[in-house]
Amino acid sequence: MPTDSERIARLLEVLEHDVVPLTVEGVDAGNKIFGAAVLRKSDLSLVIAATNQETDCPLWHGEVEAVRRLWRLPAAERPAPGDCLFLASHEPCSLCLSAITWSGFDNFHYLFGYEDSRDRFAIPHDLRILAQVFDLPEGRYRRRNAYWQAHDLRAEIAALPGDRADPLREKVRRIEAIYADLSARYQAVKPAGQIPLP
Repeated sequence: MPTDSERIARLLEVLEHDVVPLTVEGVDAGNKIFGAAVLRKSDLSLVIAATNQETDCPLWHGEVEAVRRLWRLPAAERPAPGDCLFLASHEPCSLCLSAITWSGFDNFHYLFGYEDSRDRFAIPHDLRILAQVFDLPEGRYRRRNAYWQAHDLRAEIAALPGDRADPLREKVRRIEAIYADLSARYQAVKPAGQIPLP
């Protein structure tokens, strides 16, 4: 079983090397910067990576697209969601929280929180929807519940000893810079009127 630092390092690696390249293509097509991946718990091997496809359908968020791709795999090749880790580049919105739940995952991990989506990436809808529709101010859903446990990767890194945390912080800084560039590209190319909540 991988240690916490090995698990976090692998999730950051998948985000940078598997999710980001797909997200670059997605952003160039006018989609948001959100991506996701599914990995096996046993050996942290990648099962599927995906990114936002909202220009095809407003419901095809990165997490939903990952679930769709997972379920398109032949049954013999598709691991059970309970045997997998679910990785989201950003804290999942209410739609994606539901998709993860209905799909049977018992966990999800994310790098950027709701405040990042709003403040760094100029996409405020997650917090607004949680507050306006679900009466959950500041995105205060239950991060540990009967269905799953949410894992904030930056908080987990902060809890590690310095010698294990420092290399992971460096990876996070590199990924943050990549997403800052992707966000600027998205804001410059997002198609007016094509996505209901740009």
